[in-house]
Amino acid sequence: MYAVIATGGKQYRVSEGDKIRVEKLNAEAGAAVTLDKVLVVGGEGETVVGAPYIEGACVAAEVVENGKADKVIIFKYKAKKDYRKKQGHRQPYTELVIKSIAAPGVKAAPKAEAKEEAVSLSSMTKAQLAEYAAAKGIEVDSKLKKDEMIAVIEAAK
Repeated sequence: MYAVIATGGKQYRVSEGDKIRVEKLNAEAGAAVTLDKVLVVGGEGETVVGAPYIEGACVAAEVVENGKADKVIIFKYKAKKDYRKKQGHRQPYTELVIKSIAAPGVKAAPKAEAKEEAVSLSSMTKAQLAEYAAAKGIEVDSKLKKDEMIAVIEAAK
């Protein structure tokens, strides 16, 4: 599931677990923040678009740190006029970790474990089958034929 949120005059596309840097918020490190200006929420085949915001949708985040970005140098110069002006700027930011996305009527995508089971053994080579079996903790003799290796792996599941 993903969401497009607005904060600090900018828009960010976020998912659960993402780390983002936004314009400085008035929150200490470790504090929980709720971002309620949600423009778009997408999930399992569905997308909800707000006008301009989605009613009842929110994104929960935790503040990791407040800091300043790298220095940007502004250098003004006029040729042959002996005019030079050097100025620096460090933009303050707040780094957030997205904890959850809540929106009415949108269901979350299934977890990654369910997608992992959709591995096609018949499309793998013998070497790939041996690696797959080793990763799953299944002992397979490398001298077996490909069909026999597939049968041993499926029997061990």
